[in-house]
Formats: sequence, structure tokens, C-alpha cells
Amino acid sequence: MLGKLQPALVITRREVRDHFRDWRILGPILLLILLLPLFMNYASGRFLEFADRYGAHIQAGQVYPFLLMVVGFFPITVALVLALESFVGEKERRSLEPLLSSPLSDFQIYFGKLVAALIPAVLASYLGMILYLLWIYLQGIWFPGGVLILQIFALATTNSLLMVSGAVVVSSQTTSMRAANLLAVFIIIPMAILLQAESAVIVWSTGLVLFLTLVGEIALAALLVRIGVAHFNREELIAREFDSFDLKGGFNSFWQEFRGEANSPWEWYHGELGKTFANMRLPALLVIVVLLAGVILGASLADQFVIPTELINEQTLVNGGIDGIQEFRFFEDGSIPIVWLNNLRMIFLATFAGLLSFGVLALIVMAVPILFTGFLAATVASAGISPLLFLTAFVLPHGILEIPGIVLAGAAILRLGATIASPAPGKTISEAWLGAAADWAKVMVGLVLPLLLGAAILEVLVTPRIAYWLFGG
Repeated sequence: MLGKLQPALVITRREVRDHFRDWRILGPILLLILLLPLFMNYASGRFLEFADRYGAHIQAGQVYPFLLMVVGFFPITVALVLALESFVGEKERRSLEPLLSSPLSDFQIYFGKLVAALIPAVLASYLGMILYLLWIYLQGIWFPGGVLILQIFALATTNSLLMVSGAVVVSSQTTSMRAANLLAVFIIIPMAILLQAESAVIVWSTGLVLFLTLVGEIALAALLVRIGVAHFNREELIAREFDSFDLKGGFNSFWQEFRGEANSPWEWYHGELGKTFANMRLPALLVIVVLLAGVILGASLADQFVIPTELINEQTLVNGGIDGIQEFRFFEDGSIPIVWLNNLRMIFLATFAGLLSFGVLALIVMAVPILFTGFLAATVASAGISPLLFLTAFVLPHGILEIPGIVLAGAAILRLGATIASPAPGKTISEAWLGAAADWAKVMVGLVLPLLLGAAILEVLVTPRIAYWLFGG
């Protein structure tokens, strides 16, 4: 591995040397590093004075960790231009061909460029935060403990890796700097939201949650690096001059993948849908594991969020839920189409979330109702009601169709989201994604929609009657 990385580091040294000797690159970064800590210190002082004036008691430990993260974030966004320029910028300047014609492998070229773009971003972030910490320390305002400093710097490092790896992927897959700069919005905005979430975790959460946050970010960054390496192809990069949006061609490709070789609905169900279903076994198994984990996690939360047992009895359950708590009502007024559309809304929300996170967020969205079920089962068990009887009455009648529908939908979404990270041999990214989208549509139309419709019918017409019968309502 070291032998493979050594030639890549030659590219890194050349790129970094070019970055640091160009004042038009170095000047704005240094200016931001020097001025932003001063501005943040002034703004934080004015904010705390304003809060004290109106009687709001805000501690320094609640403000300065967030501002420290902001100081480390903005230099990364400026250095992000270097990552966006790494491939497509050199291509526009006609200086990329000599590098691509070298004996270096695609992996070595890509890794060298990635590290070269990462170094300025990390250094700029570190310098900005160090200067800000030094400034507020000399003023005697606030200074974090050693563990908190390590946590903040670790988050800044993972933020840099996330943003730079995403920007290098964009640079290697676009045809112009104009397009790369526009696509950078989809990197900066999610990272800005993530920055606020990280600050909230630092201030109000536990060390375990912060550690899991770091692990998740590192895994996502590794996945972005994997995507870039997997889809980087020097011949395609040189040959690609202009990307056109061929809506008709894309639809025809999607329809061909969706229809396959079937000439009738019967052939489609037994042939094309059967082959697609066979490819869903591994992601379906992963979805089942996540759902089981959701049940266990939900049951464990019942000890932390305790509902008084006097609110729970068989009579209140069959009358609609837990007495006095609107969110725990089981039978609401609703028709079959409304219940069916509610389930479909959750599926499409999970699909959208999965597209933004390579399928990961889809699993979280789908695990929430299952987590809620585990929480309720443990809650009624604390009131002396059999959790098995509760699940049999309120979940099993329609769950025999709804749960398989959720598993199949989750498997299709997970495969759709993972397609970008695992290129199909002989196919471009768009071709592979259209094929996965067609498989998702097959599963949705052929299996998930009918299963959820059947579950809605059972939930409206059968589940309430079974619950009344079992609980003596």
C-alpha cells in the first residue's frame, strides 16, 4: 500500500507547493484566518451583552463552542475552491492531459489530488481555531477543557474531509468550473446544517453521542472517497466535453429496464420482478436487522421516558390509546385511502432521504415507527399487560402485510442509494442509477403498493375489531 501511495504523494507535493506560492490563493485564506476570529469575538461579546440586558442568562460554554466551530468552518469553504478546481479546473486550462498521460494509476492520481486539496483546508481550519482560542484565552473569557478541544478539532478534521472529498468527486465528474461551483451549494448547505447539529451535540449531549457522530461522519467521508475512486476514469474525463440533459433518452432507458423482456403483466411479474426480487436479498436482510434493532432500542427507551401506569389499562387501550396523551392514540378516524397514502408518504420520504445519504437515512426513517412500536410494547408491559397480546391485537393483523412491504421498500431504497458507491461494470453512473431506479419502481409497483394497500384495508376494517375482541371491549 505504501508503494502505491508514494507516487500519489508526488502529485500532492506539487499541488500543495503551487497552492502556497500563489498569493491569490494564499491571501484570501490568510485574511479570513486572521479577521474571522476577531469578528467572532466581537460578535459574541455583543450578543452576551444583549442577552444580559434583557435578563437572559447564557453561559459562555453554550456560545463559544459553536463560534469556535464556525471559525473552523469558514476557512474550509474558501479552501473548497481548490478541491473543486482539482480536475475540471486543470482541464479547462489544458494542463491536465500531461498528468493523465503519466504512468500513474487512476487511484494514485485521484488520491494525490484529494490529499493536496485536503491539506490547505485542514491547516486553514486549525489556524483559525487556534487564533480564536488564543484570543479569548488572553481576554480571560472562556477556555475549553482538553477533551473538548480534541473533540472540536476532530470534528473540524472530519468536516474538512467530508467537504473536500465531496468537492473532488464533483470536480472529477463535471465538465466546467461553472457547473462545479453551482454543485458546491449541495455540499456547503448540508455541511452548514451539520455544523449546527455538531455544536448542539457538543453543548448538550454526552460523549458517547459525540463519538457516534464522529464515527458516522468518518464512514460517510470514506464512502465519498470510495465513490470518487470507483468512478474516476482518465479516458472518460478527457473525452467528456459537454453533458446534455436528455430527458427522453433517460426515460426510454428507464422504461426499457423497467419492462425488461416481458410481453405481458404475467411475464413481468414472474420474470422481471422475480429477478429483481432475487437481487434484494442482502439489502432486505440488512433492513430486517435495522428494524429489529429499532424494536430493541424503542423498548429500552421505555425506562427513560416513563408513562404513568395509571394511564394505561385495557379499557383505555381499546378506547383509542393511552388515556390523555393524544400522540398515543391507536385508532383515528380515517378511511382506507388516507391510511394507505400516509404509508406511501413515509415510503417516498424515506426514498428522498435515501437518495441524499446513499440509503442510510432511509433506514432511520423506516425504523422510527418500529422503534415506536417497541416503546409501546415495553410501556404496556410495565402496566401489567402482556406485550405479546398487545402486539397481536394492535400490530399483527395489518403488520403481516405492512412489515414485509416496509422491508421490501427499504431494500429497494438501500440498493438505489448504494448504486452510486458501487459502479456497475460497463455502465456509466447515470446508466447504473437508472437501472437501480427501474428496480426500485418494479418493487414499489409490483409488491410494496399492493402490500400497503392490503395493510390499510386490514388496519381500518380488521385490526380494531380484533383489538376489541382480545381486550374485551
